[in-house]
Amino acid sequence: MPAVLRQGDRGESVRDLHQRLVGAGHAAADDEPGDFGAATGQAVRAFQEARGLRVDGIVGRQTWSALVESGYSLGDRLLYIRRPMVRGDDVADLQHRLNALGFDAGRGDGILGDDTRAAVVEFQRAVGLAGDGICGATTIAALDRVGSFAAGSAAGLRERLRSGPPLLAGRRVYVAATPGFAALGEQVTRGLLEAGATAVLDASGGGDSFVADEANRFEADLLLALRSGDAPACRCSYFASARFQSDVGRAVATSVHAALASVLPTEAAVCGKAYAVLRETRMPAVVCELVPDGDVDAMRGLVAHSGDAARAVVAGVQRSIEQPDDAGP
Repeated sequence: MPAVLRQGDRGESVRDLHQRLVGAGHAAADDEPGDFGAATGQAVRAFQEARGLRVDGIVGRQTWSALVESGYSLGDRLLYIRRPMVRGDDVADLQHRLNALGFDAGRGDGILGDDTRAAVVEFQRAVGLAGDGICGATTIAALDRVGSFAAGSAAGLRERLRSGPPLLAGRRVYVAATPGFAALGEQVTRGLLEAGATAVLDASGGGDSFVADEANRFEADLLLALRSGDAPACRCSYFASARFQSDVGRAVATSVHAALASVLPTEAAVCGKAYAVLRETRMPAVVCELVPDGDVDAMRGLVAHSGDAARAVVAGVQRSIEQPDDAGP
């Protein structure tokens, strides 16, 4: 992966970027080959918006990874379990097809993990193939032949069934607060503990993948991330891709967003995103981007009303679990 690319950069890495943007349907036709100009920045932002990434026009690790993944279609390569895990749009397509057939391949996150391999094996055996867990031409042909007989997603059903009884008490909640939001994170964590949840605070400032790994290791029922964002007002996000959305995550995000609306300026609605912290967790996750990046006045306002904001977050989480009919989308 090349170094971070931004407007003003030139060279072979930018040529590669242009080719990948074209493949993803976002050409930067007004810029010269190898020149990261305004048109390239606009194309990058359009790609980031389409893929549910942070929209900043800068090609960092997550944007570059998403560009690489977008270049794969099902059948381009053999898909099988390995470390590091295989990622790509071809994996997401495979997961979608298996889930639609009732073989639980996990969330449609485009990451080939144990659930996806198990679903491939189960499907292969069901159609009379050797259950080796390798998705190649023969398995894809069987998927094409069988088609879909079920609406919805096995993964979505599993998420709902595993959500447990309608009580916050006893739930394991992993709260992650980036630098500057640690005090608020402490208040939210304390409120969750007082409501009976088993809650921990991660104020390490680690990246999205680190936080997701730690939440998975904690075996959380819910991840709640508190940070700033690229939106002009407070925004709550849940995991969604082109072929999957976390229904439980959406319900929690909707409830927390509604509760925060009485404390902070908020966007009109919650939205599905594919941030790594949402995508790589094995549990429903919500990112609360409470203030715009670099907005000092908004941050001061949040600090002044941090107690109210923390209570709103806790109330929103509790309402989404204990009164789902009122809190859901």
